[in-house]
Amino acid sequence: MLFINIAGIALIALIVWWFWLYKPAERQVEEGELVITVENGTYSPSRIKISKGKPTELKFLRKDQSPCSETLLIPEVEISETLPSNKLKPIQIPALEPGEYDFHCQMQMYRGKIVVG
Repeated sequence: MLFINIAGIALIALIVWWFWLYKPAERQVEEGELVITVENGTYSPSRIKISKGKPTELKFLRKDQSPCSETLLIPEVEISETLPSNKLKPIQIPALEPGEYDFHCQMQMYRGKIVVG
């Protein structure tokens, strides 16, 4: 019985860490060299840092065949794009004000964040 309680507490701690405390490392975009891979239910990297007030091109490579991975949405800047399978797709991000902008698939199962600073 003690083992089950300890395992349950450990599982709860893991869930809290994963959904509320975990922050993926940020990757800085350098002259359009960053490729965001869509694979295994995630964007990698999922947290991208770009410069404020400067238009930026992000390149997405969709390796995941899930129908959900096909659409990329960035609601705050009204971007909705279809990502072809196994091909680079450049996405033009307009000059943005400092802040954080979410990007995701249409069901919000794949999630990422653009950090403008």
